[in-house]
Amino acid sequence: MEKIDELDRRILKIITQNARTPFKDVADACGVSRAAVHQRVQKMFDNGVIVGSAYQIDPKQLGYQLCVYIGLSLEKGSMYNEVCEELEKIPEVVESQFTLGTYSMLIKLYAKDDKHLLYLLNSRIQSIRGVANTETLTALEQRISRTLPIETEAEK
Repeated sequence: MEKIDELDRRILKIITQNARTPFKDVADACGVSRAAVHQRVQKMFDNGVIVGSAYQIDPKQLGYQLCVYIGLSLEKGSMYNEVCEELEKIPEVVESQFTLGTYSMLIKLYAKDDKHLLYLLNSRIQSIRGVANTETLTALEQRISRTLPIETEAEK
C-alpha cells in the first residue's frame, strides 16, 4: 500500500528542493489551500514518509576540520546493538550503518584535527567491547548530498 498520492508527491518535490519554501507558495504551486498542504505534510510525518527536519550546519564552522568514515569489524555481529549504544555516547559520530561485506559497521564522524581523531579512535571507539578492529577513510570533499528524486505522474 502506497503511503502517498500524487498531491503528496508534488508537495514533496517542492519541499525537498527547499525546505524553507513557505506552505503558501507550495499551496499556490499545487493549486490547493495552505491548510491542505499543512495537513498533508503532517500526515506524511505521522506515516513515516518524512522522517526528520533539521538545519544542516557546516562542521568546519564549528571547528571540525576532518570528516572520516570508519569501517568497524565486530567480534560477533550479534554485538551490533551493544556497540551502537556505546557509539551513541560519542557526539562526533553522526551516522552509523550495519553493513554486509568487509566491515560489520560503517560510521561517519567529525574530528577537530588529527589529535582529536586519534583520541576518538584509540580512547573511545577501539575501546568499545566488541570492536575487533577499525579502518579509517578520510573524506577530502563532499560533492553530492541530496535526497532521492520525487517523481510525479506527469514525469513518469
